[in-house]
Amino acid sequence: MLSIKSILASIFLLSLSGLACASQHADLVVIKKSKSLMQLMSQGKVVKQYRIAMGDRPQGHKLHEGDQRTPEGRYILDYKKPDSAYYRSIHISYPNDDDRFRAKALGIDPGGQIMIHGENPHSELPPEEAQQYNWTNGCIAVTNKQMDEIWQMVDPGTPIEIWP
Repeated sequence: MLSIKSILASIFLLSLSGLACASQHADLVVIKKSKSLMQLMSQGKVVKQYRIAMGDRPQGHKLHEGDQRTPEGRYILDYKKPDSAYYRSIHISYPNDDDRFRAKALGIDPGGQIMIHGENPHSELPPEEAQQYNWTNGCIAVTNKQMDEIWQMVDPGTPIEIWP
């Protein structure tokens, strides 16, 4: 039978491992659209990963405002918005120069305001169930609890790679 001392020691060690993960900062965020997956990386290793929801048409690169697609490529997470309509959000630097050039050549508006954000406050679904559907306008959504973790681990200036 376990003693109180060994149980407390185990709880202490588990809490330390949780603190180490929570205090670790990501130096890269990777989105794998085909797997609906976000990975927070530090020194080449995955430190956290999350199931994500995206726009209704996640295949392909975002071309224009309203196409319901999430962009693909390398961007910067350039600022945080604590008072987002979707809990909290971190802005993705879309459109970049290539996106603007492509849109201009096609005569279309590339759109913007692509974010990583929390839950839809108007959803009637529980957060984990809502994450099973693509419901955004091209943003990347996680649960509010997950957004709290991401908020702590990702600083403005962190690169993000969005893969097909």
